[in-house]
Amino acid sequence: MSRNGHHSVHPAPPGATAMVLGAGVLPAGYWFDTHEHPQHQIAWAARGVIAVEVGENRWVLPPTRALWIPGGTRHRTGSADGAEMRGIYVEPERCPVAFTAPTMMRVTRLLHELFDHLGAPGTDAASRERAEAVVFDLIEPVHVIPIGAHPPTDPRAEQVADILTADPADNRTLAEFATAVATSPRTLARLFLAETGITFGQWRTQIRLTASLPPLAAGLPIARIAGRVGYATPSAYVAALPRCCTACRSKPETGRRWRT
Repeated sequence: MSRNGHHSVHPAPPGATAMVLGAGVLPAGYWFDTHEHPQHQIAWAARGVIAVEVGENRWVLPPTRALWIPGGTRHRTGSADGAEMRGIYVEPERCPVAFTAPTMMRVTRLLHELFDHLGAPGTDAASRERAEAVVFDLIEPVHVIPIGAHPPTDPRAEQVADILTADPADNRTLAEFATAVATSPRTLARLFLAETGITFGQWRTQIRLTASLPPLAAGLPIARIAGRVGYATPSAYVAALPRCCTACRSKPETGRRWRT
């Protein structure tokens, strides 16, 4: 692995196949430093949930989803609870995919198996070339709203953010939190909007959704997940998911456990 935690990747020589794959375990709470590389990357975890940040955007990825990161895109990757992450790097000159911005993609059962096949020792060059062609055929973008919330930095808002990150089910109101940190509701609301770009309510929703993804990917029933992250009913939890975030709404497939 390189110093920032990623596998070292070098351009493929003439006649080589398009993809370089590696594997590694991300400890809970670990984040790679912000970096970039000339190859495209498919950020994916076979087990657990990972998150990828590009600028102000964050994608949270269970094993049924991956993120295509175009070469030259500065990003950082981490995991809240630990994950088995795969390093999948694609040589641009050998790649028929033309995504120019980070793009979430669907990881079907077949695509999962192909990634395993390509990463297995002893896979010969001809087999790799055939498998890679199928991988490119199977890449399917999923248009979603990135999930995640950047923390505020003002000490009062930061204290509230820390409480909710530790316990997303804390149902205190904005006014109650304001009293707890010795400020006014108006000031606390203004701080969240100014420092995170979203309202306090939206920020709390993002924290709850982020916290819900690891147990969702692990196959925990939605009814249990809803209560764990602060929703009174499963329908309230499902309604809170971004309208187009099919990655969150779909049930994880058996045999791919998690990438956080």
